Amino acid sequence: MTTTLSDGAALTLTEAVTTSGRHRRPSVGRASILSRGGALVGLIILTLVTAFPVVVVTLAAFSPEAEVNSWPPTLVPSTFTLENFADLSSRIPVLQQSWNSLVFSGAVTLCSLAFNALAAYALARMEFRGRTALFTVLVATMMIPFQALLVPIYQLVADLGWVNSFLGLVVPRAADVAGIFLLRQFFITLPRDLDSAARLDGAGEFRIFWSVILPNAKPALLTMALFHFVGNWNDLLWPLIMTSDSSVRPLTAGLALLTGSATGAAPYSVMMAGALVAILPLVLLYIVIQKWFIEGVALTGMKG
Repeated sequence: MTTTLSDGAALTLTEAVTTSGRHRRPSVGRASILSRGGALVGLIILTLVTAFPVVVVTLAAFSPEAEVNSWPPTLVPSTFTLENFADLSSRIPVLQQSWNSLVFSGAVTLCSLAFNALAAYALARMEFRGRTALFTVLVATMMIPFQALLVPIYQLVADLGWVNSFLGLVVPRAADVAGIFLLRQFFITLPRDLDSAARLDGAGEFRIFWSVILPNAKPALLTMALFHFVGNWNDLLWPLIMTSDSSVRPLTAGLALLTGSATGAAPYSVMMAGALVAILPLVLLYIVIQKWFIEGVALTGMKG
């Protein structure tokens, strides 16, 4: 049996559906606005929580020692002073150790870019027997903590006579599995047609690596470079063990020794000044390459 609506009934039903849709749309819009507002509030709170320690360090670095040690503590100093930085320079050679950190971190970063990129290219773009097994073993070594290998590595470096030298600091860090993994995942996402076209033009593997792959992998390379530079700049354990001479000691190891220096334990205001000196180069570096860093993190896939 078929039921047919009259023209008036059909028109009434159409108006009811349309009116119902109109009434639902504002509620959906309000829900979207509330959702975005909640996300924005959460992001602002997270930003404030993350930035608060940096703000405290910055203000304490320019505060008089009496105000830093006062109770209740004062966040904003009554007067700003540079005495903490002068005291810091009298306790440790800040400029020399900052230069040592730059040389150490920069050399490790450059070496890692070279060796990690070559290894990642072989694992991602070249076909050879045992490639998957080799990659599996490399990834498995990431599970071994560095502290477990610290003694044998130090013994090897000591036997080579590289203690208290930049060679001893840099060579054991010249390549790492995490960087190889990061670049391999990015290289996999690049079209294979690029390799094929270059081979048709007579290019060899190294020419393809240098002229085709690397120019298209700048975001991933800059991302890895930032990770390596920041990680080695902030590293404390390895430089502290490998150096006892202030002429080659990085800044982080020098700041760690402020609490037991020959001139006595440094006050908190001086330590905050040292922390600010150590932070600034990293902040400036991130400001310069943040665009490529974010792009590299977004494009580095998990294929393979």
